[in-house]
Amino acid sequence: MAELCAEGSRLYANALRTGRITRAEAEAAPCLLDFSLLHPDPDDPDWLRPVPPSVVLAQRLDPIEREITERRRLTMELAETFEPFIGLGAPLTEPVHSVTVLEGLDRINEALDLATSQCRHEVLTVQPKNRHPQQRLIEALERDRPLIERGVRIRTLYQHTARYNPERIAWTEQFADGKVEYRTIDELVERLIICDDTVAFIPVRDDRQVALELRHPGLVRYLIKVFEFMWGRAVPLTAGTPYETAADGLTDIQHSIAKLLVEGHVDEAIARRLGMNVRTCRAHIAKLATALGSGSRAQLGYLIAQSGILEQDH
Repeated sequence: MAELCAEGSRLYANALRTGRITRAEAEAAPCLLDFSLLHPDPDDPDWLRPVPPSVVLAQRLDPIEREITERRRLTMELAETFEPFIGLGAPLTEPVHSVTVLEGLDRINEALDLATSQCRHEVLTVQPKNRHPQQRLIEALERDRPLIERGVRIRTLYQHTARYNPERIAWTEQFADGKVEYRTIDELVERLIICDDTVAFIPVRDDRQVALELRHPGLVRYLIKVFEFMWGRAVPLTAGTPYETAADGLTDIQHSIAKLLVEGHVDEAIARRLGMNVRTCRAHIAKLATALGSGSRAQLGYLIAQSGILEQDH
């Protein structure tokens, strides 16, 4: 037992002040006997006298101190046993903690702040969601600013719909100095942040309350290759080509929608994957139907497949 109950504390204090308490009173607080705080009054068996606190403390500490001494002895013996072997093993080829689960935004942000503060060369980020709360944009800006001031290169991928986000455009215009590059692509899978070739962060849940911190060199290298593949297919944010009309009368975003329609995705899934709202997605689908002369959703999928537009290079 580590603590006295409230009634036991009160009765023990009273016994110390008065010199004794009755057995009947002590029965209300069994912890007094568990701690051996009382002993029988030799002059009157109906009364109990308090054991001095210094004596009780010494009695309680003695077994603890003996255990500590024994554990220290065992520690020294173990250290002496293994000391000759330290340094004989082959060097580790990968970090011991290569994957760490981060739970909660506070812990995730702490890990991100640490990683970016240690970054010296380049940060790669994938941001698939078009709309972010203003506070999140400010937090990201504050995290990026010291990186830019240190000369760290930053490359960020957004979806094409980011071109219609005034807050995003205003933010990116602050860093148009060559060290910071922004590109857009039709479809992104999930958020990704990579610092140098050392650490990467990916979300675990859709609400982004849980993330993985990856420090396995092989995993980080693989994610860098994935980023570079998408980066090569992306368009600089300042360019207008993703929404310009191609020779077949369709925009690049409409080609992406056509591809997803043929694959059988519903409107909500297409909108989510392309980072736009459902109403905008349906407006593009309507333009597709008009361009191909479709009278129904089922016919539209057939006409897309037969038109050959998905075989063209866009």
